[in-house]
Amino acid sequence: MERLGAVELASRPLRKPDPELVRAALLDGLRREGLGLLRWTRDTQGLRERIGFLHRVLGGGWPDVTDAALLERADDWLEPELSRARRASDLRRIEAGQALRRLLPWSTGEAGRLDTLAPERFEVPSGSRVRVDYGGEQPVLAVKLQELFGLRATPEVAGVPVLVHLLSPAGRPAAVTADLASFWQEGYKAVRAELRGRYPRHPWPEDPSTAEPTRRLNTRR
Repeated sequence: MERLGAVELASRPLRKPDPELVRAALLDGLRREGLGLLRWTRDTQGLRERIGFLHRVLGGGWPDVTDAALLERADDWLEPELSRARRASDLRRIEAGQALRRLLPWSTGEAGRLDTLAPERFEVPSGSRVRVDYGGEQPVLAVKLQELFGLRATPEVAGVPVLVHLLSPAGRPAAVTADLASFWQEGYKAVRAELRGRYPRHPWPEDPSTAEPTRRLNTRR
């Protein structure tokens, strides 16, 4: 590039740019524009949230995956893809989820417990495998109320009770609780009174803690 003061006179692309300079430029762009330059899928974002949850709750070798921490440690998790990139569009090809796994505590063996400590999905009594949302301060399990019949204690992940969002048969919010046993005893009665007239083809037992869980309609009706 040729300049006269602040005026650009001419510019031409470099045929063989210094790889280190290209890498530094891409890294600088990443830090200015943010991690959105990488390829993030729903599953990848979910993985990041699970790791972030374990970092907050357990600490130890579970890495900090906030934007600032990831950008600071770009050398640890974006290689060798970063050094192979030649332009900004190449960053879009970097699968962030695969790269993030490089930060997991493999040396201590803890990385192998990721799916146990912070499972992507939780199997409820009906047999459904329901996705757990780790995006907030407390993990959230949103599931239809009838699918939890018979479950007396609140599910936990890494020792933390999940916040259960109980849904109506239509999938709409009916109640929220972090104490399922208490909800069955106290809160369920009001929910039952409100919804069983609206959804008569679904079971509404008086004691849900001992009832059979189901994903189906009440066949007796």
